[in-house]
Amino acid sequence: MPRPMPKGGQRINPKVLGRLMKMLFQFFPVMVPVTIVCILFSSVASAIPDMYIQQVIKLVTDAYEQGWDWETAKAQLIPMMITLVVLYIVSIIAVTLYTQLMAFITQGFLNKMRQSMFRKMQNLPLRYFDTHKHGDIMSHYTNDIDALRQLISQALPTLLRAGTVVVVVFCIMVYYSLWLTLITVVGVIAIMLASGKMGGGSAKYFIRQQKSVGKAEGYIQEMMNGQKVIKVFNHESTAQADFDKVNEELCSDAYKANAYANTLGPVVMNIGNILYVILAVVGGIMVLAGASNPSIYGAMHGQVLLDVSIVVAFLNMTKQFTGNVNQVAQQINAVVMALAGADRIFSLMDEEPEPDEGYVRLVRAEIGADGTITETDRRTGHWAWKHPHQADGSVTYTELKGDVVLDHVDFGYVPEKTVLHDVSVFAKPGQKVAFVGSTGAGKTTITNLINRFYDIADGKIRYDGININKIVKSDLRRSMGIVLQETNLFTGTVMENIRYGKLDATDEECIQAAKLAGADDFITRLPNGYDTELSGNGSNLSQGQRQLIAIARAAVADPPVMILDEATSSIDTRTEAIVAAGMDKLMEGRTVFVIAHRLSTVRNSDVIMVLDHGRIIERGSHEQLIAQKGQYYRLYTGAFELE
Repeated sequence: MPRPMPKGGQRINPKVLGRLMKMLFQFFPVMVPVTIVCILFSSVASAIPDMYIQQVIKLVTDAYEQGWDWETAKAQLIPMMITLVVLYIVSIIAVTLYTQLMAFITQGFLNKMRQSMFRKMQNLPLRYFDTHKHGDIMSHYTNDIDALRQLISQALPTLLRAGTVVVVVFCIMVYYSLWLTLITVVGVIAIMLASGKMGGGSAKYFIRQQKSVGKAEGYIQEMMNGQKVIKVFNHESTAQADFDKVNEELCSDAYKANAYANTLGPVVMNIGNILYVILAVVGGIMVLAGASNPSIYGAMHGQVLLDVSIVVAFLNMTKQFTGNVNQVAQQINAVVMALAGADRIFSLMDEEPEPDEGYVRLVRAEIGADGTITETDRRTGHWAWKHPHQADGSVTYTELKGDVVLDHVDFGYVPEKTVLHDVSVFAKPGQKVAFVGSTGAGKTTITNLINRFYDIADGKIRYDGININKIVKSDLRRSMGIVLQETNLFTGTVMENIRYGKLDATDEECIQAAKLAGADDFITRLPNGYDTELSGNGSNLSQGQRQLIAIARAAVADPPVMILDEATSSIDTRTEAIVAAGMDKLMEGRTVFVIAHRLSTVRNSDVIMVLDHGRIIERGSHEQLIAQKGQYYRLYTGAFELE
């Protein structure tokens, strides 16, 4: 289950930042340290000139007051100026280098994060997507990733640079004057109190904003998918009202977050301005009064009294100090938003992947005249289950035939609620097994258990005599074809969508599969035939045409087991008649599980299972069940009475 956001969504796990930094160093073990060194160097270089300013003022003052030789003074000034110029040039090089590196690191890191998220998403069980809004999941790839971009490209470099300047300037302040440093410390305490108060409120609402954005995107995505239903039932005003509530919540959180954030900067800057004035006044009074100036500088140079050179340099350092403290305060919001986004991203990446303890693999096989099975890399048209036995280290091969057995199966989507009770089904190769019953009886659930979209709570499911828990899930699903009631087509050509069922299929095989499904006729009449581009889940096709392509996609895979979940529900009666012949060919020699509400489509099934509330209450052929005059009889005759 996803990790819950702390109460109120107001706190961030402090380990998130450490985890981000660890990943950053893992992805770029050389670039990140080089970037940090460049940032530190440029930061120190921007703080050192204050010391030179003090020395220049001191030198000029002494030269004026003591009548020094100006040539001697210039001889001391020129090396200082050259040193400053060199320092600034090297600083410019360092800044240029780290900004270019940060651009590469930022985009590279986000690229790897998106890859990691998508890779993780592919390994999650269907249960995760059934219990999370798709729009909220999409928000991980957009808003949460964008918050990380701001953190890495802007906030972290700014924090490192500004923090370094603050530390260096503070050390220089202590070096020049203890009393003026103490006044600065009082101002910094005031800044920290303001930052803590306003920054805390801002952080709280920025976290809420991040969640509200995901909620809003989830709602919008849901409304877009259901736009036709909204219009059919004239629910535009209701949908608008519900969206207004979600949007107002987002607006409120964003307003409060930015109100705090926008107030913090001016408050910090004005506290800095007040501190500047206080230092100027106090420093001037101390100079005029000839006050003593305990400092490291005074002890080293034998200067006991405070002079103008120190006060002027100190005022400049104060501006630099408070300005960088303000920059640090301004980045708090970006850091909080990024950590909130990272926490949501990590909640996805920390989800338990779909478990797969299987070790039986599906391999290509050659079958000898005596029935001997040999593994091969060649395309022989035959497949076998490769079953290694841990007890003695031997390996046995079982031909893939499509013999499926459900033996006293119980299942519930949640442990406390069982939806299938003691279900037993025996499907021999080549048999057509149909499941009928009212909505919610458990028909689709059974097929979801066969391909292990969900795992059973009790009982056994065997495939060619092998417990499916022992079969690697990808191989199990590769041996089955499935046509769902809800058709999903992907952006690409018609040919590419058919080939999705078998990626190494030739064009001829895809066309043959389309003919088998009855789709070739309408495909050849499309503007570009099989090369017609599809997008938006095939929105330029009718529902029936989309379903015919889905049937062709399953047909090209040529699996021994087919699952047809309302496969012809969106096809008109005439088209269904066209497809029926092809479907009969498709089902020849295969084990087929059919779920259908149109009972006319299951009449020729070898066995029909009637389900009610998760239990099989009747089973038999069409004629046998009609003769019993039970539930199937009532469903069948009632359906045709309605027709």
